[in-house]
Amino acid sequence: MTFRRPARPSWAGRNYTLLTAAAVVTNLGSHGALIAAAFAVLQSGGSGGDVGLVAAARTLPLVLFLLVGGALADRIPRHRVMVAANALNCLSQAVFAVLVLTGEARLWQMMLLSALGGTGQAFFNPAAEGMLLSTVSGEQANRAFALFRMSMNGAGIGGAALGGAMIAALGPGWVLAVDAAAFAVAGAMRAFLDVSHVPEREPGGGLLSDLREGWQEFITRPWLWSIVLQFSVVVAVVGAAESVYGPLVARDELGGAGPWGLALGAFGVGTIAGAVLMMRWKPRRLLLVGTLCVFPLALPSAALAVPVPAWALCAVMFVSGTAIEVFGVSWMATMHQEIPEEKFSRVSAYDWFGSVSMLPLATALAGPVESLVGRTAALWGCAGLVVAVTAAVLLVPDVRRMTRRPAGVKAGGAAGSADAESPVGRLG
Repeated sequence: MTFRRPARPSWAGRNYTLLTAAAVVTNLGSHGALIAAAFAVLQSGGSGGDVGLVAAARTLPLVLFLLVGGALADRIPRHRVMVAANALNCLSQAVFAVLVLTGEARLWQMMLLSALGGTGQAFFNPAAEGMLLSTVSGEQANRAFALFRMSMNGAGIGGAALGGAMIAALGPGWVLAVDAAAFAVAGAMRAFLDVSHVPEREPGGGLLSDLREGWQEFITRPWLWSIVLQFSVVVAVVGAAESVYGPLVARDELGGAGPWGLALGAFGVGTIAGAVLMMRWKPRRLLLVGTLCVFPLALPSAALAVPVPAWALCAVMFVSGTAIEVFGVSWMATMHQEIPEEKFSRVSAYDWFGSVSMLPLATALAGPVESLVGRTAALWGCAGLVVAVTAAVLLVPDVRRMTRRPAGVKAGGAAGSADAESPVGRLG
């Protein structure tokens, strides 16, 4: 008897499979490394403010170089940008691991290495998102995005839980070493991506001209810039709560890195549940449903402010993970539907830039704000800001009315000016 290998679905081609597998590998390492970096600072005698400085050092170059990274990824083969960025991340995490393992890590060294890692991510993120968006097509795009995110976030569950356990048993240095190895493996996989399907770019007027074209795509779409503005606040306050206040609450109230790792793992389980839901559910009002699901991101900050027991924090993180995954898949489907392929990376760069622009300031100020008003008040403030900006973005008509169109039906004009009452229009 012969067994036939099950055929892959048409939307799960070679590039999609490589992208998904590489994302799984990197997320196994990076989710634990985020926890390890915070506890490496605390282990070296640093304070909550020092944890914030190291986190800010990573996000500052991310903000500075994102736009350049997006323009570059739309100009040269995206997989080359991805591999080079992975190599930089591998090197910086390897040196970070050696310093922590030998007990020689100093605050300025950890900040410098975190900055190098952020630089790599600035070039990687727009290229990776553009590559994924250009790889997927057809009616199954929603399912493809959901499965990709489910695989990626599923790896994050294991990475966060394993990272927390390894920190408790072996210390943060070994977790950073695992992350460096993961970047090396993922970079090797991404080197085999095929970009022959991507049309050759027409000669342009240079980097500044490319950036201006990306800006025009961005600013002429109210749904795009309004949600990016919303997430500039949401990412900042959630990032401060998770990278600075979360480890401190875990240390003082929950018993250390292990419970905090489990809480982050519960968030990952929630994202898997959300992805499974989105593989079956294709909401017609893409952005309205997605935006409503941002409100639960206020719950983890509120839970840390109380603070609730570890099991309750895990439950809250699960709910917020499920909700944000509904937003994430809806957002990717909207970008795939509305943005021209040759501008994917540039528009993605403006999206990333706006979304993380306030994160360095928020993480750097997290420690001083805690000293000024107290940790509890700071966490309640984070929760309140998430609710306020999410309610505000619902006032934008395009956000409330954006609808899913059949595959192959493109938006009319640069801003997607289809008839608002048409069943195939962008608004409905």
